[in-house]
Amino acid sequence: MSQGSSFRFRLERVRALRERREDLARQELAAAMTRLAGSRDRLRAVEERLDQLRAEQRAATGPAQTVSAADLRAQQAFVEHVEAQRAGGAHELTRHEAAVAERGSDLGRAARERQTLERLRDRQRAEHDREVRRREGLALDEIALERFRRSAA
Repeated sequence: MSQGSSFRFRLERVRALRERREDLARQELAAAMTRLAGSRDRLRAVEERLDQLRAEQRAATGPAQTVSAADLRAQQAFVEHVEAQRAGGAHELTRHEAAVAERGSDLGRAARERQTLERLRDRQRAEHDREVRRREGLALDEIALERFRRSAA
């Protein structure tokens, strides 16, 4: 017995775009977190390699060992090379942590924008439903009044 039209949210396209933006932000956050995890793994591997090289260097320069100066310089140069890799890895890790934080903020903002439109849609739908019920009530009242008039006549 509905007399009104069905509910239509005028900003549905905008809400759908906001929902898509939120999905993209979620995907970007996941990708950034994957890059961060990879960066942590690489840094951990470089640090383990550096610890191993330093242990080898200590063992090679022990009291019972004889090592040439050229070998010591080569070992030290390699250790310094790995230390430079570690520094680069630490810098990369910092960049990825910042990217994850930024993507998390983007996701939060996108989610708030979508939720705002969804709350507006829900509020408008509730108003629409109330108006439909009010009109249906008026129509039923009119039918009841008409029946009463007929029976009284």
